Amino acid sequence: MTPFHQALRRNTLTMIAIAGWAFVGAQAMAQNAPWPSKPIRIVVAFPPGGLTDAYARMYAEQLTAQLGVAAFVDNKPGAGAIIGIDAVAKSPPDGYTLLMTTSGTVWQNRVLYSRLPYNLDKDLTPIANFPSGPLVVGISEKVPAKNIQEFIEFSKTNPTAMGTYAPGSYPHMVADQINRNHGSKIISVHYKGEAAMWMDVATSQLQVAIGSYQAFNTVAGRGVRPIGVTGAYRSPKLPHVPTLVEQGMKDPLVALEGGLPLMAPTGTPESVLKLLSSVVVQGANTERAAKLRESFSIPNKPKNLTETRRDWERDVPVWIKLAVDLGIKLD
Repeated sequence: MTPFHQALRRNTLTMIAIAGWAFVGAQAMAQNAPWPSKPIRIVVAFPPGGLTDAYARMYAEQLTAQLGVAAFVDNKPGAGAIIGIDAVAKSPPDGYTLLMTTSGTVWQNRVLYSRLPYNLDKDLTPIANFPSGPLVVGISEKVPAKNIQEFIEFSKTNPTAMGTYAPGSYPHMVADQINRNHGSKIISVHYKGEAAMWMDVATSQLQVAIGSYQAFNTVAGRGVRPIGVTGAYRSPKLPHVPTLVEQGMKDPLVALEGGLPLMAPTGTPESVLKLLSSVVVQGANTERAAKLRESFSIPNKPKNLTETRRDWERDVPVWIKLAVDLGIKLD
């Protein structure tokens, strides 16, 4: 090899080494770069409007205020929330793409569907679970029932349809459980959210629906009236309306309270999850959050990351077992 070629070879190897060091250095800088450094997207698996969307938009405002980066909501409804969930499950685990959905779509759906394009046991991890409060059981004013027992008797001998805000959702499971335990034949009609569902109760196209207080309240007194609320306590906005448990229902589902989980792709750094959770906890104490909870008649606040994980491990198996026992399949 000539001296010229030897020098050329040395220069080439030096340039390759420098390029390699630069690449490694850039990687290290990227890994150590402060988070967040770009906009955060919150995918909502339902249309605009309703409690899930309201929580997501409030949280986006809180992220922007507390972290100093833009945060925005991206509504991706459809296919029982599968479209929105899939978009997040397949996103990089870097904290820049988050999910807001209903608990049923990430709890029960793992057994309600035989096949999903993602693995709910492995692909997503919880950050917070925003409480939904007691849900209202509202019926058409044309239905001559004053309480849940009278409504069940009505549904045994009259065509009865219940609106739900998604296949496999809490109302869907309640309707199926009532049918199995009481001999009724309630048909579940699925919507992509609550607004259209409650309008159809008001016009008597549906006989009953279960949903958030705020959405129910848009039609209360205009063709719809409450006959009960779900969960273990009465709605602060409807203190005169007894819970279904108080009315003697022993069906396990009616005593439970779901929520609106905020989730991230599994593998998101623990430090990022803790920061995202801290924004939830701090934001829950703001006047904006208090007004939202008051509007939807929700007395409870979301919990921190550790408490969320503890509740998740305790509650999710209960919901999954109920779904398995009902034997509902959505595909």
